[in-house]
Amino acid sequence: MMLFLRSLLFYIGEILAIFVFTPLVLLPLPHRYFYTVMTKWAYFVRWWLEKTCQLNYQVQGLENLPSTPAIILSKHQSAWETIVFPTIFPMQTWVIKRELFWVPLFGWVLASLKPIAIDRKNIRQSMRKILTQGKQRLKEGIWIVFFPEGTRLQPGEIKRYGIGGALLAAESGYPVVPVAHNSGEFWPPRSFIKWPGTIQVIIGPVIEPKGKTAKEINALAKTWIENTMSDYTLWMKENIKKQA
Repeated sequence: MMLFLRSLLFYIGEILAIFVFTPLVLLPLPHRYFYTVMTKWAYFVRWWLEKTCQLNYQVQGLENLPSTPAIILSKHQSAWETIVFPTIFPMQTWVIKRELFWVPLFGWVLASLKPIAIDRKNIRQSMRKILTQGKQRLKEGIWIVFFPEGTRLQPGEIKRYGIGGALLAAESGYPVVPVAHNSGEFWPPRSFIKWPGTIQVIIGPVIEPKGKTAKEINALAKTWIENTMSDYTLWMKENIKKQA
């Protein structure tokens, strides 16, 4: 019951914050202004999550972040990473399904942040959009976040990695930053309850695209991410045994 009440309190605060911040993005001001406003919202939600649900996080590998814009290929387990990544990484946008624009309030805010909205049913058109708009965003100094598995997955679950992010890296020359995390252990996909604890975010070594095909880049990212996830799971099991 306490977990339910804490989670309910978190959602109430998150929704009220959306109503406070949304009018600010309707002003005719530059993109950097919109991004700053919504990053403030993300910082608030991150703080509110810690206060209400006692859920925080740790980051390893910040030294791996390049000085240039980059393409992030990340595991996707919950809504947590879409909220907190803007407080960890430089100014960014995301490759999203276009249906998210139809969500009241949230869709309006999302549209102001220059996402690359794709139609999953039209793969060829989506790839063209990723390449064209992706190169433009990177030239503008905006990082791009890809969730190559395409949807939120349960911890331990693996799906085929889409090629879009790796293809953009191969054609643009911008580096890839692989990211592993275990947010789904505390904020399970499509779950109302948020469990207390500390989410681990691990940023991997940069993958330079020069001289590599999109398939090679994708394979390198997937191997690092999934090996890191596996190593973390084994480490957790060993700690549990020691504490037993």
